[in-house]
Amino acid sequence: MESKIILIVGLLFFAVRFYAQKREEDKTERKINKLTGKEIVQELNRLNFFNLTDKNDLKITRNEFEKSYDKLNFFEGQMREDLSFTDNRFYFIDSETLFEGEGLIQYLETVQVLFDKINLKLVISEEFESQTEKHLLHKIKLNGKEYIAFDNDFGNYDWTIAYLYFVEMLNDQLKIQGSDEQFYPISSGNDGKIVLLTRDQFHFVKKHYPNDKEHPKEIAEWKEEFGY
Repeated sequence: MESKIILIVGLLFFAVRFYAQKREEDKTERKINKLTGKEIVQELNRLNFFNLTDKNDLKITRNEFEKSYDKLNFFEGQMREDLSFTDNRFYFIDSETLFEGEGLIQYLETVQVLFDKINLKLVISEEFESQTEKHLLHKIKLNGKEYIAFDNDFGNYDWTIAYLYFVEMLNDQLKIQGSDEQFYPISSGNDGKIVLLTRDQFHFVKKHYPNDKEHPKEIAEWKEEFGY
């Protein structure tokens, strides 16, 4: 009996030491692989992340990404007074505004400027709404193709549903027109946010920034993390 106890204690001791050593190795590896803010900006530049930034805004935009990474480990750049971003990739989407009133047209027209910048079409037409006491149907056409903006009974997830439909219709148009970029959701609600990235840019962000609710996700992963 005593020998069994000694054996169990020995195994536990070995397991604890092995786990502690593995954690230290992981920490060391992360430290070795962690880039500086300057290196982050260099890699983003290599991946053409700043190709939508106006020349006059390049310096301040790159500096802000460098500072955001070094000080906060955060993926975000310079914001203007009107809450737009100088990189022309990040967009604030207030999900309440998007769901109600003229919000859908408002945000589509905002993104329309980006589509023009990347030489793609975004023709907005035939918005349709039909509402009962319990249900809302909201449709719109983009480049002649009809999209559902909302088609549900009213509930707790109305803003989120509208937000996801919005991202999906934009991504569908980007795909149809042969773009290698997609919008990735970050957050919904009144401070909702999306960002336009290529696959390579997205994977770079996933690798070097925290995988949390403040950073871009693929839609399926975003839904799972937010419990939707």
